[in-house]
Amino acid sequence: MKLPEMQFAKRLQPLQVNVFADMDIAKTKALAAGKELIDLSLGSSDLAAELHVIDAITKSLNDPLTHGYLLFGATQEFRSAVATWYERKFSISINPETEVLPLIGSQEGTAHLPLAILNPGDYALLLDPGYPSHAGGVYLASGLIYPMPIRAENDFLPLFTDIPVGVLDKARLMVLSYPHNPTTATAPLSFFEEAVAFCQQHNIVLVHDFPYVDIVFFDREKKLITNSSLAPSIFQADPEKSVSIEFFTLSKSYNMGGFRIGFAIGNADLIRALRQVKAAVDFNQYRGILNGAVAALTGPQTGVETAVATFKRRRDAFVSALQHIGWDVRVPQATMYVWAKLPAPWNQNSIEFCTKLVQETGVAASPGAGFGLAGEGYVRFALVRDPSVLEIAVQKISEFLR
Repeated sequence: MKLPEMQFAKRLQPLQVNVFADMDIAKTKALAAGKELIDLSLGSSDLAAELHVIDAITKSLNDPLTHGYLLFGATQEFRSAVATWYERKFSISINPETEVLPLIGSQEGTAHLPLAILNPGDYALLLDPGYPSHAGGVYLASGLIYPMPIRAENDFLPLFTDIPVGVLDKARLMVLSYPHNPTTATAPLSFFEEAVAFCQQHNIVLVHDFPYVDIVFFDREKKLITNSSLAPSIFQADPEKSVSIEFFTLSKSYNMGGFRIGFAIGNADLIRALRQVKAAVDFNQYRGILNGAVAALTGPQTGVETAVATFKRRRDAFVSALQHIGWDVRVPQATMYVWAKLPAPWNQNSIEFCTKLVQETGVAASPGAGFGLAGEGYVRFALVRDPSVLEIAVQKISEFLR
């Protein structure tokens, strides 16, 4: 008896291609062929969470009161820690009851918020290139995407004046993310002020995905610039939280990627709407993880400083090695990546470059085309290995290019 063919929702069709899944297949083939893998394709920190964070989680494991479901009311300590952390960093008041929501990483927030904002046929304005989950959430909400190209000649910032009037009439959501993945670009406060004014004028919800809030590099001794000048919060431009919501994660600053803990701060109506979507999908994380997050946010911040210094050393070693072999790359001021323009003859086929690179050398990177059409011609390297390993990777890349 022939079984009937299963029918799936059309919204799944755009989700069939994923840069990380495709590279995972290529890496698996390289390992099967006996290659030693140097995986620079994923921005998953190889650094460890701080001991006081691990201790807080460990103590929770032995407390049976932490073993049950965790509803919103029971996350109050975490939400208060978030508000205090944010106020200390940006000097803007946050109400932990109405303006903070725990998340399973910032990716959950950017993927679920479109369900609360978009109706079928509404537009979301997304950076191109940009992080894949930003588009995924729009597709799941049956929304339409208008890509805002960001290019080197404009410091990888979008031009709002280029958006067609017909798109603006149907636009309900704009997603920004600076410091930016994958381009590593930063944005000044003046740009965010422009974005807020634009979204207020057109009644558009403004989302700022902010995972690299702390991973910025500057001369701490000369104090020429500050963390907040390289990585301003959206609420420095929208202190009334009129149209904005911002997503944070503990994955990068606190090396807690595997613990899946993040949060949203923002307009109370947007927080309430996202909370309604979240309530239909899950409860919250294990209370012990939230206890660890509280320890991270309220405890010593020396681990954050160590992580930033580590990524800076890796950046310097990797960029220097690439320049030594003749590959001229932009020196990133932030994030844990290097965004490199591909040399000929690879400059219009980043997927083939990354596939062949890992197959022949074991060095894995992410093709720029996987982040959007405007990413073609680039490749992203994640600085998730020690400098000595990064230099070996560049040696292998040099042999591949020859």
